[in-house]
Amino acid sequence: MPLPLTPTFRDALARADRPLTGMWVCTGSPLVAEICAGSGLDWLLVDMEHSPNGLESVLAQLQAIAAYPVTPVVRVPTGDVVTIKQVLDVGAQNLLVPMVSSAQQAQAVVEAVRYPPRGRRGVGSALARSARWNRVTGYLEDADAHVSLVVQIETTEGVAAAAEIAAVDGVDGVFVGPSDLAASMGLLGRQDHPDVVAAVHRTFEAVRAAGKPVGVNAFDPALARGYVGAGATFVLVGADVTLLARGSEALAGQLGSAAAEGTSS
Repeated sequence: MPLPLTPTFRDALARADRPLTGMWVCTGSPLVAEICAGSGLDWLLVDMEHSPNGLESVLAQLQAIAAYPVTPVVRVPTGDVVTIKQVLDVGAQNLLVPMVSSAQQAQAVVEAVRYPPRGRRGVGSALARSARWNRVTGYLEDADAHVSLVVQIETTEGVAAAAEIAAVDGVDGVFVGPSDLAASMGLLGRQDHPDVVAAVHRTFEAVRAAGKPVGVNAFDPALARGYVGAGATFVLVGADVTLLARGSEALAGQLGSAAAEGTSS
């Protein structure tokens, strides 16, 4: 029986009439991913770079999220062609690739998500969830329409090359990571430093001039609003792990606790 695939993140960005708001999903838990999926957010970023996620947990989270009207994006740990092939084959339609600092790197990532002759993606659709085990009619011929690619700029070199990166055919959007960008600028942990914010704005201008959507990570509400005002069309404003950490700390502080009081039971 022929099966359809859901619209991509590229499609969601193209039809949106406002910035799309999302959050990180980092616990590795499909239950937590499902809770986040029903929140009313526009998109979720399942992270494999800094979180305990492998292929099996990503698969389970994609399956849990699929029941809800939210777009999942998976950040792979690297632009490695084998890793990208495997994540696509478990059914991820939307990828975010970190640490892209040149047009050459962006082009290599584009080739990793495309089948020959346009790219280097290995062919295994009959075995894979990506094509629903060959139940998606014409998947091989139409694969580019079923996959969207966002690259992440998070170094000073990437900022300088932002226009060239965004102009690469097959790059559907650019996401700015202020944390690593701050570190690259010698301002570790100071994502709100004026020089970092200015570098983010320069990246926005270059990407928008190339006609591509641009997004950013901004947990601080004031920064997030400022970046939206500067042209961000998709933002991440929180994470499951930070919500749990801060929420549990607040709960512990409500009536006092052994840890809060510095005592032991």
